[in-house]
This record gives sequence, C-alpha cells and structure tokens, in this order.
Amino acid sequence: MKKIVVLWGFLSTLLFGANLDWPNNYEAALQEAKKENKSVYMLITSQDCRWCRKFENTTLQEEIVIGKLKEKYILLHVDRDKDAFPNKFKRERVPRHYFIKANGDVIYSFLGYWDREDFFSFLREVEKRYEKIQQNEGEKNEIRTNK
Repeated sequence: MKKIVVLWGFLSTLLFGANLDWPNNYEAALQEAKKENKSVYMLITSQDCRWCRKFENTTLQEEIVIGKLKEKYILLHVDRDKDAFPNKFKRERVPRHYFIKANGDVIYSFLGYWDREDFFSFLREVEKRYEKIQQNEGEKNEIRTNK
C-alpha cells in the first residue's frame, strides 16, 4: 500500500505539475525584496507549457536549487495568462526567467528549461552582472559626491 501511495504522488506530480506555491504578486515581491535587501527571481510560465512543467518538476524540485534561490532572491511565479505583472516583461515564450532589482530594474533574463548545472551557470552570470551594476552605481555616486 505504501508503494502505491508513493507511486501515485510521483505520477500526479508528473501529470499535473509541481505546485511551486510561490507568491504571484509582482508589487508585493518588490516590496519584500526592498525590506529584505534582496533581488527578485520571477519565473513566468503558462498552464499549457510542457517545458515549464519539466523545469518545475525537475530543476525546481532540487533542494540545492531552491536553497540557492531563497538565499539571495524573493521568489515570484506568475502565469502569463492569469497573473498581473508589468508589460515590460516578455511573455510570449515560456518558461522565462527574470532577475530583478528591488526597484524593478532587470538584472538578467533568459528563456527556457535548464537542468541544475545549466541553471547554476545562469545564476553565476546573474551574480556577475549584479556586481557590475553595483560597481557602476557606486562609481556614479562617487562622481556626484566629488562635484
């Protein structure tokens, strides 16, 4: 009986998709990011997207991936067909990934399903870009101060 319950749980996840149970309110995510001094990771999906389900059921089921995301980002999952979020974000093809500063500026974005190793390579690129943005903003502030 125990094997049947485990098998049913596995099959239902494959058939119906993983429940990410992430917030879907863009503005609230930005507010939370400001409060916690983090950025936002926004995943845009749709109900009928098989690559979205694959990403949700594989990469986002790995504790190491979720742990890394939660460490630095406020997690946001929006359905392109149901949820409200700014039109500046592309929504035609999904899954689409956005890394966003707390002020709403995009740090980095990419498209598609990625396994853990590839997703981590994107996370490293996001971190490099964010550091570069911070450095440029610091230089601008220094120039303003010296005037």
